[in-house]
Amino acid sequence: MDEDERSEPRSAEPSLHSIKVVGPCKAGKSTLVRGLQRLGYNARVCAQEHSEVPTMWQRVAPARWLIYLDVSLESVRRRSPRSDWTPEVLEAQRRRLAHARRHSHLIVGTDELTEAEVLERVHQFLQAQGVRRIRPAEGE
Repeated sequence: MDEDERSEPRSAEPSLHSIKVVGPCKAGKSTLVRGLQRLGYNARVCAQEHSEVPTMWQRVAPARWLIYLDVSLESVRRRSPRSDWTPEVLEAQRRRLAHARRHSHLIVGTDELTEAEVLERVHQFLQAQGVRRIRPAEGE
């Protein structure tokens, strides 16, 4: 089996309006997904950074749209009380995420952005792409 065959998703065709968010630990994936869900989008996190299977993001609950959040080691250390964050840990996660990053539709560096700014940037991108919400936003 060649690499192209391995990179093909094995699950059913994803919904046109489904969104998956990947990135290193502490990049803001869960926070972004909660925000997108509050806006009514069909969004979910993929813990690709922990998997040695490069195409896990495609195979488990495939999504039409892939958002990659990036973060520096300095920001990871600011955001986490753990003392074991090293350049090697972050590099290992980035290696596991390389395939997803290459296939992402949007890459957002979260170092200098607030949670609200990350959400707004992704929301604007999704609107520009015509991605529909699956339900009204909370409070609408």
